[in-house]
Amino acid sequence: MLGTDSQNWLSRLMGPDPVAILIAVFLVLSVPLFLHLVIYRSTSSTTLPSFLLVGRSGSGKTALLTFFERGKHAVTRTSQSPLTVEVSLPTATATASSKYRSANDPSNNFHKKFLLADTPGHGKLRHYAYESVIKPQNLKGIIFVVDAADLAPGNDSSTNQPLRQTAEYLHDILLLLQSRSTNSKSRKGPKALSVLIAANKLDLFTALPAPLVKGTLESEITNVRSSRNKGLLDSGIGMDDMDSGEEREWLGEGGEGKFEFSQMEDFNVDVTVAGGNVLGSEGPDVKKWWDWIGDHL
Repeated sequence: MLGTDSQNWLSRLMGPDPVAILIAVFLVLSVPLFLHLVIYRSTSSTTLPSFLLVGRSGSGKTALLTFFERGKHAVTRTSQSPLTVEVSLPTATATASSKYRSANDPSNNFHKKFLLADTPGHGKLRHYAYESVIKPQNLKGIIFVVDAADLAPGNDSSTNQPLRQTAEYLHDILLLLQSRSTNSKSRKGPKALSVLIAANKLDLFTALPAPLVKGTLESEITNVRSSRNKGLLDSGIGMDDMDSGEEREWLGEGGEGKFEFSQMEDFNVDVTVAGGNVLGSEGPDVKKWWDWIGDHL
């Protein structure tokens, strides 16, 4: 009797029976849905794209992080340790992945999420930033925040320590990215990585506009590179004493001439300078920074 019932069920499943059809449809629809909800989402939640915040203490990094995370200002303190938060891109900001989608695509109304990692700007704590550059975790870009009101150049860079310190820190970050390319064992080299120099505090009267921030930093990085070159020569190390590996430690095109951010393109590093402000009497202006992040998602 049991064998007869089993044969009947088997014949119904194999035949054009409505129950068999419903079971088949249910399995076809539910299995992919299960895989998407359980497997895909659990995996993607741990591999969110990330952006790294770096810059001198007082440049406004933590204020920017807080505003991006909460959408409003909050009292901040000087960072003493790294802090990573999950941030949602505004729905009005387009992403690189959505450029080819229809304007009526409902997915355009969803927030795109990413991780934003703030690192301490104090000189003794910058190893956190350096480690994140050397061993990136799904890193999409680096945001180097500068105080545009602190960068006015003088006749002697020693009279403007904020400018000098900013240029030295930026020089070291770019040199790490350059070494990442020159030391790569792959024929194609490492994956391209972009750097945004966020010229903050443009609401202040003394702040330099973005184009002047770019030129000022390029000139001061040239001075940093020259002074470090001179330091090596004064120590008795000449160019003839260096092997090919040491020559790579010069940022950009050799160690001579004027440094320009465009030189970093030879090492798969794209540098953009964009202005804005987190605080201000007329409210924040961070649209260009949001747009840059969107272009790299």
